[in-house]
Amino acid sequence: MKIGMCMFLWTTAVSKKHEPLLRDIKATGFDGVEIPIFAGTPDDYRKLGELLDRIGLERTAVSAMGDPAMNLISADAATRKAGVDYMRWAIDCADALGARTLSGPLHSTLGAFSGSGPIAAEKKRSIASQRAIGDHAGKRNVTVGLEALNRFECYLLNTMADLSEHIDAIDRPHIRAMYDTFHANIEEADPIGAYTKHRGNVVHIHISENDRGVPGRGNIPWKETFSAIRKSGYDDWLTIEAFGRSLKDLAAATKVWRDFSETPEAVYRDGYRHIRDGWRKAA
Repeated sequence: MKIGMCMFLWTTAVSKKHEPLLRDIKATGFDGVEIPIFAGTPDDYRKLGELLDRIGLERTAVSAMGDPAMNLISADAATRKAGVDYMRWAIDCADALGARTLSGPLHSTLGAFSGSGPIAAEKKRSIASQRAIGDHAGKRNVTVGLEALNRFECYLLNTMADLSEHIDAIDRPHIRAMYDTFHANIEEADPIGAYTKHRGNVVHIHISENDRGVPGRGNIPWKETFSAIRKSGYDDWLTIEAFGRSLKDLAAATKVWRDFSETPEAVYRDGYRHIRDGWRKAA
């Protein structure tokens, strides 16, 4: 098992100016960081990967699609093509970074709603889009971890059952699932069962408290969660995802209107110990 820290807490554009923070994350004990991919070139991420190598941090990648002009389930073919092109670019950047997984709600436009649930035509268009993305991901040896989001952030895929069924229909080895404890806590009647039942499709896990704050301080059933993950044989990334108010656009997208911790340091230092100790006790 590897413990990661998502850089969303501070930025959507990690650069050399974050080196002191990255070194402190490493000193805390983290195995790696999750790097947001929203802008730049593959060469920019290659250079960032070299910095992370020098620090001794492994990395995963994360992104999202907030622009309706590149909605992967749109009825407009040009809009879907723009979304597929964006994903190909993001996969190229992740590959250059040295990240083997790129996760997030990479199936539809974040925060965009039709006024009803997903229709069959949207799911059919999604399958076609994801197959094209999956073929490119396979060429780059990057696995895309699609994320089921709560109903207040998207409408296409809200539960692990819906997500897993969709992934099976997509039928591409490089299109898989991410399990997020925050979203599962909202949408699943049995969050732990939702993980266990669909473990076969899970390639990445986000550790996120029910309030998006410090893991271990809220009401997620962590003992049972760590036990289920460990018993399932999962031995990859447990990455903390927490949010604050420092990034206005991201705060607006994630509906963050208040601080959830006394300091960012509390999130990653206390959060690291929470995962480390919880994993050991689950043995």
